[in-house]
Amino acid sequence: MKLLVATHNQGKVAELSAMVRDLQIECISLADAGISAEIDETGHTFLENATLKATSYAQLSGMLTLADDSGLEVDALDGAPGVHTARFGGSDLTQPERNALLLQSLTGIPDDRRSARFRCVVVLAGPDGLPLAQAAGTLEGVIASAPAGSGGFGYDPIFMLPHSGHTLAELSAEQKRAISHRGQAFQRITPAIRQALNLQP
Repeated sequence: MKLLVATHNQGKVAELSAMVRDLQIECISLADAGISAEIDETGHTFLENATLKATSYAQLSGMLTLADDSGLEVDALDGAPGVHTARFGGSDLTQPERNALLLQSLTGIPDDRRSARFRCVVVLAGPDGLPLAQAAGTLEGVIASAPAGSGGFGYDPIFMLPHSGHTLAELSAEQKRAISHRGQAFQRITPAIRQALNLQP
């Protein structure tokens, strides 16, 4: 049985694959499914965007589909970049440039005011395109003063866990999966995936 993970990010596919290994299900990306269509994320919340992607790609593929929308909320920036996390600073920036821009935006902000969190919402849609379930996860942290670590992706090098003093990019994939916002959301949606698979012919 295959589950379409509505992303081109192989890191997300690998992360979910590890979590549903016991279900004997193959997680495939949009590229693996031969889907090149891009769904515009016009929602104003993570839930709206995740639902839009899950239902749209399920209709396109005719497959059980899981989509997520994730973002970084920085308190000193009034919750930005939020739903615009992936496009922060403009679509032409590289991720290291986005990280540098975020750090620059916090110039002069003391450590005790650099609180932030990663949020993730996942939505599971059936092959008919109807939403079946949703789940969410949150990881609290602070924005570091400089990037550290070579693991992970996105904003991981500048997102620090206060209790450990390490950024997400300094953790192993297994350590990150155990605590991450996406790992939490994937874990919470797994029972719905299991149930949906039982309903498949």
